[in-house]
Amino acid sequence: MTYLEILKQYWGYDSFRGIQEQIIGSIGSGRDTLGLMPTGGGKSITFQVPALAMDGVCLVITPLIALMKDQVRNLREHGIKAAAIHTGMKREEIITVMENCIFGGYKFLYVSPERLSSQLFRTKLRHIKICLLTVDESHCISQWGYDFRPSYLTIADIRKELPDVPVLALTATATPQVTDDIQEKLGFREKNVIRMSFFRENLSYVVRKTENKLLELKHILNSVPGTGIVYVRNRAETKEISDFLNKEGIPATFYHAGLEPTVKDERQRAWTEGIYRVVVATNAFGMGIDKPDVRTVVHMDIPSSIEAYFQEAGRAGRDGLRSYAVLLHSPGDKRTVSKRLTDSFPKEEFICDVYEKLSFYYEMAVGDGQGCTYPFSLGEFCQHFSLPVLPADSALRILTRMGYIEYVDEMDYSARLLFTAGRDDLYRLHQDKTTEDVMNIILRLYSGIFTDYAYIDEQLICSRAGIDKKTLYMTLMNLQSQGVVRYVPERRTPIITWTKARVDTDMLNFDPEVYRLRKEEFKERIGAMMEYVTRETGCRSAMLLRYFGEHQDKPCMSCDLCQEKVGNQLTRGEREVIMNAILDTFHSFPDNPQKVYSLPYDRTKTDAVLRYMVDEGHLLMKDGKILTGND
Repeated sequence: MTYLEILKQYWGYDSFRGIQEQIIGSIGSGRDTLGLMPTGGGKSITFQVPALAMDGVCLVITPLIALMKDQVRNLREHGIKAAAIHTGMKREEIITVMENCIFGGYKFLYVSPERLSSQLFRTKLRHIKICLLTVDESHCISQWGYDFRPSYLTIADIRKELPDVPVLALTATATPQVTDDIQEKLGFREKNVIRMSFFRENLSYVVRKTENKLLELKHILNSVPGTGIVYVRNRAETKEISDFLNKEGIPATFYHAGLEPTVKDERQRAWTEGIYRVVVATNAFGMGIDKPDVRTVVHMDIPSSIEAYFQEAGRAGRDGLRSYAVLLHSPGDKRTVSKRLTDSFPKEEFICDVYEKLSFYYEMAVGDGQGCTYPFSLGEFCQHFSLPVLPADSALRILTRMGYIEYVDEMDYSARLLFTAGRDDLYRLHQDKTTEDVMNIILRLYSGIFTDYAYIDEQLICSRAGIDKKTLYMTLMNLQSQGVVRYVPERRTPIITWTKARVDTDMLNFDPEVYRLRKEEFKERIGAMMEYVTRETGCRSAMLLRYFGEHQDKPCMSCDLCQEKVGNQLTRGEREVIMNAILDTFHSFPDNPQKVYSLPYDRTKTDAVLRYMVDEGHLLMKDGKILTGND
């Protein structure tokens, strides 16, 4: 079958998008390939299609467990055999999955990077015929990437064991320095980067300086109709701002990593279906979101890097319609951002102190501890030793990069279930249809569930039963209250692992690449972000593209700086003429605001006047309709 035939058979599409076909062709010819595709570019197709044309298993390495589970479920729904190995699975389950791969039972094997170093995985891998190695979020392998993860360095060892297997590295954001580093770390036989332009014609980048961010947020959401995402930096703010928006008549919910998995799933689903117009979230929200009609993404705080900002802002307007990425900036932000540097890279003495206190916390003697793993609560640890939370968290991450410990702040543990009632007892119970369906599906999917706990895939059960995760949770909790099952819901638990035996603090080695050089790199990233925020001339889109090594031929004419320039060039009389024409058009065609672009004026001037009218309160949005100041 040709690649197009595979695409049509499994996904129903008649053609590829963007650079998908180029990447697939490159992989199909056996070349190591780095694909640079902005958020929403359709990355999964670039490895799923060529792998289906190859003989063997496609090994996919990704740090996003939720996304991993979603892709496995989607592949299975398309009739493609896929499995995942991640933290929280029992040894017996891992062996079963890998032996199925050895004997051809699966076409795709998704693995979290932490699993790559286990002896069990490495031993079994040698007997699997791998046809393609895919590394998602590949910027994580670069020490100069904005989200470096030490566990990714293990991929280089895997690559050595698969010298003839082509590698596909994928990322949405990477500077030229990072793209070179990715290819070097993954042992590319020759440099080969296929990039999609990061230019987004339909996305307007806006920076607003304001003394009151909440009122400005309200103004923006009332001015621009449609779905929105509001990003903040801490969990408490998500609820505070969500409550504020609800009081102002804007339906909103909040989302952060600390919520229960069922709550997160329910809120994301409700937002996707339009029950909530806005979700207020930390950066835990975003990966795997497939909602094309997000009209506005607002950042209440300045991100720590252009990469993070570009990826989050890029979740707006994937349907190609006009959308807005707005960053709110107040005078106190500069001081807050400067503190972020000291919080993220505390002094060496503080890092040594945290290491020593961690050893006391677990009563770890010098020379002991290698390979030991313990559950960990950052809050309790900091409270016990009166440590500031953010610098302590950063110290643990630096110690991880130094190789002394492994600090995983969100270890994923799958849900577990054990039937305590016998099979005969189940038949005598009278349950509602949903409960009966759930029990029958679980009994068909999992053997040995009457004698020992089985790890269950809650999403798969929901899919088979046609219910959401909240309903499944309530169903299983009800069965537990009846004494039918014992149920341990899915959870995330931080852990600490000693990767080396404990040493005296004066023996800690502060490698310049781990500490000093990365601190300088972090400082440069924050500097680039602050330059973007404070710039008063030029084009914001061009600034972002230049950061990623791409040249923009002409100004975007839709960012705030371009619009301000056009607005300044308008005479007062010209602006009033266009403004009156716009008002007349809105009154004549209240349900078709796009009619303003039929007026005999340059579109950039029309946009500039529209922005002026919104800023001055001549136009506002209510219930999805544009109102004029006289309405």
